[in-house]
Amino acid sequence: MQLTLAPTMTSTSIASPANDVGPACPVLPQRQVLREAAKRALDVLGAAAMLVLFSPLMALIAALIARDGGPVFYAHRRVGRDGASFGCLKFRTMVPDAELRLAELLERDPQARAEWETTRKLRRDPRVTPVGRFLRASSLDELPQLVNVLKGEMSLVGPRPVQQSELNSFYGTAASHYRAVRPGLTGLWQISGRNDTSYAYRVALDVAYVSHATLLDDLKILLRTPFAVLRRRGAY
Repeated sequence: MQLTLAPTMTSTSIASPANDVGPACPVLPQRQVLREAAKRALDVLGAAAMLVLFSPLMALIAALIARDGGPVFYAHRRVGRDGASFGCLKFRTMVPDAELRLAELLERDPQARAEWETTRKLRRDPRVTPVGRFLRASSLDELPQLVNVLKGEMSLVGPRPVQQSELNSFYGTAASHYRAVRPGLTGLWQISGRNDTSYAYRVALDVAYVSHATLLDDLKILLRTPFAVLRRRGAY
């Protein structure tokens, strides 16, 4: 992997408010038409093949999740290419009343609130079900996003999809870099420690990917992803 982090990306610049108005794509080198076509072809063929390969496993996971009577899938709004909003699919890993439980936890636990405000994650999240805990640790909860890839809302490789509030709070001027490409099923952050890294480092990785990645880099990231998943570093 030849990607290097942009030296100008600092925690100070990342913390500034997101540039949420104006062109969705910044002044970046124009993507070659051939590379765009090849990347999209890789997305469609790869996602279709993986859906066929993993369909028995996905059926088993769906049956396990459905036992508590709640929905099997969860579609959370995320920001896509050019700022378009889409429903990012996941297997449900939380209890049906997750939002209420989160609000109650953040109200009574200052440490949990501070962790949530910093990372948008909770290492010990009481909302996560036993099945959901395994799915998150193994990243199997993200398999339904292959459908998002087929629909053109995501790519196999790119920045991980984020909420608008995250884009506003953490990306600063880098928000335009994020919106310049489709978010990915995997990416540099996914193979670099995930939640064990700081959010500032995550943003820097996104900028590096958007600025310098090639189709060969995408293939290298895809090949490294299974090993990163098996290591489970930062997966919670």
